[in-house]
Amino acid sequence: MIIDHRTYNVKIGKLAEFLKLYETECLPLQLKHLGHCVGWYVSNEIGPLSQVVHMWAYKDLADRDARRAKMAAEPGFGKYLEKAGPLLVTMENKILKPAAFFKLPELRGQD
Repeated sequence: MIIDHRTYNVKIGKLAEFLKLYETECLPLQLKHLGHCVGWYVSNEIGPLSQVVHMWAYKDLADRDARRAKMAAEPGFGKYLEKAGPLLVTMENKILKPAAFFKLPELRGQD
């Protein structure tokens, strides 16, 4: 199992706009195609601000690639990217593997 850990740095003053856009146009597609969301967070008051972090669990990189390809093929996803891009400053992506002793609860949506 792997975790796709993604951080977006949103332009100052644009966080609420980004969150609404994501919630209405991207999240439904991600839930449909990506499967198991481990967490979705917004930074607040301490540390870097206007950051969004979300994590998705996959069986492996091949599973991630296949799921993301299906999502990318959705017409609405390209439209979302066109709207979201101008609201972002940077994006960072990490692929994390759990330590040998840690077992994430059963992956939902990983059929």
